[in-house]
Order: sequence, then C-alpha cells, then structure tokens
Amino acid sequence: MIVNADTTAWEERGTVRVVEPVRSRKLAKVPFVELAEGRLQGVVSSGSDIARVYVSAIAADSHALSCGTNNNRPCGGSHGYACKHLQALVKEAEIQYGVERVARYLGVEVGEDGGVLAGLRTAPAGAPVGGVFSRFLRHLAYLERADSKAPLPEMAWFPATGAVAG
Repeated sequence: MIVNADTTAWEERGTVRVVEPVRSRKLAKVPFVELAEGRLQGVVSSGSDIARVYVSAIAADSHALSCGTNNNRPCGGSHGYACKHLQALVKEAEIQYGVERVARYLGVEVGEDGGVLAGLRTAPAGAPVGGVFSRFLRHLAYLERADSKAPLPEMAWFPATGAVAG
C-alpha cells in the first residue's frame, strides 16, 4: 500500500479498525460517543425524562458547543459553557478514548485537574443533531439483531478481511 504524506494508512483502507475502549464504561448516561466529523459528539440521556435524550457536540477547531434534544429543542443549561450533558459527554469520551486522545482531537491542553474541559475556549454553536442521532439509532438497530453469522446486506461493500469458519 502506498501512503502519501497527506493521508494516514487507515484513510487508504476501506475499513477502519475498531478502537478498544481505554476503560470499560456504563452506557446508561451516555450511550453513544464518537470523535467524528471534526467534533466530539454523542447522545446523552436526560436526567429528568426517560424518553428524552440530548445530542451534544464540541467542535474540534473552534470548541463551539452545542446541545439540544433529539427533537431540536435547545438545552436549557447551555449558555456558552459546558452544560451537564456536555460535561457527561467529555467524561465518557475520556473513558472511551483516553484523556490524551480526546485532548489531541479537540486541540486543547489538558487542564490542571487532568481533564479536557478546563482547556476549552467555548462558544455556542449549532450541531447537526439529525445526523448524530441517526447514527446512534443505526448503532441501536445492530444491537437488536439476533445473533447470526450470516452476512449483513448493508455491510456488503466492506471488503472481506478473512474467512470465518462456520
């Protein structure tokens, strides 16, 4: 494989390896967290309503914050600083990916407390709530599938990396 100076090896492949979490985490409060599309983003459960979730994000370049419900209502606690949903998102990202990786992705210095939040230069902004929530729902659909070794049609475009004995 030839990799030029502008791309990394994983960008040249059709698949991306799954990164194991740094530490195991509970999924009840933050069921979905990812470093994607230039943002730390994810889904955070509401503390007061079991039927409500928040889609929260921090932009890597500007540290713009966004937090709102899955039906596009803004978070009541987000006023240009990290609300409790964003704080929970960062905490779980640090568990999932490690403090150093999250800090490097967001472009911040780790604070004196050893966390990412202290290094953010925050500003309010909107986030693509629909896109993040849609990916979360797609991940949930895979959890509801019965165990099977049969191929998934929607995953057929991934190249086979090896045969599995059935």
